Amino acid sequence: METNQTQRNAETLAALQELIDIVAKLRSPDGGCPWDLAQTPQTLTPYVIEEAYEVVDAINSGDKDAIAEELGDLLLQVVLQSQIAGEYEQFSLKEVAEGISQKLIRRHPHVFGDVSVQSIDQVRQNWEEIKAAEKGEPSPDSQTLSHKLGGYARKLPPLIATMKISQKAAAVGFEWENIDGVWDKFNEELTEFKQALEHETPERQQAELGDLLFSLLQLARWNNLDPEAALQGTNQRFIQRLQKMEAFAKRPLSDYTLEELETLWQQAKVQLAGEQ
Repeated sequence: METNQTQRNAETLAALQELIDIVAKLRSPDGGCPWDLAQTPQTLTPYVIEEAYEVVDAINSGDKDAIAEELGDLLLQVVLQSQIAGEYEQFSLKEVAEGISQKLIRRHPHVFGDVSVQSIDQVRQNWEEIKAAEKGEPSPDSQTLSHKLGGYARKLPPLIATMKISQKAAAVGFEWENIDGVWDKFNEELTEFKQALEHETPERQQAELGDLLFSLLQLARWNNLDPEAALQGTNQRFIQRLQKMEAFAKRPLSDYTLEELETLWQQAKVQLAGEQ
């Protein structure tokens, strides 16, 4: 049994080394790929985000082959970022792996040390306290609310960050008394957004759009709705209806008038509703 595990570990390391060598070749000025050579950590950032979301989508699908493929795409981003950093003598994949290994050991003293825990909540609390100490920050219990919320705003996708920020603010009492107040705020922000579109600069319009979206997400929170799941569902329904429209159409959609497209849209909605 131990021999089999040792062999699998060796095969895994060999496969990882092959990936490292391939990425190094792609980045080589001598015969490498022009596209890969042109990339920087900043230009690759959108791909890191995209690949992470594709991993989540694959996991949700339950397709093991898709999960393995998308994890590979995400791993490529880790290796590629490390390769570029190594070229500038900043760090390498070795430091990345060592860093996360050491972090896991430090933050699991109940596994690698002599600390005892009685619950998952205690594990989480220890993790946060150790994390704060590592970063030279106050313990989570003594951090200001604005400090905690600032971390969400910097590190999380906007929709998730907004929900986290509003939940934490509500937990300390910064909250409406009832949902009528939330609706009033939403309608207020909608009015201000309309006024900005008519009379204000693009900067003010964008700011008011942000305020409107923030208030809309408060309505979602009050009704225990997941805005990310809601928007994802809308995207999927839009695409499904578009597919039906294309199936109904006898020519490219761009050749249809707006009125004709609306008719195809309604037909698609009716057929999809009948299939559910």
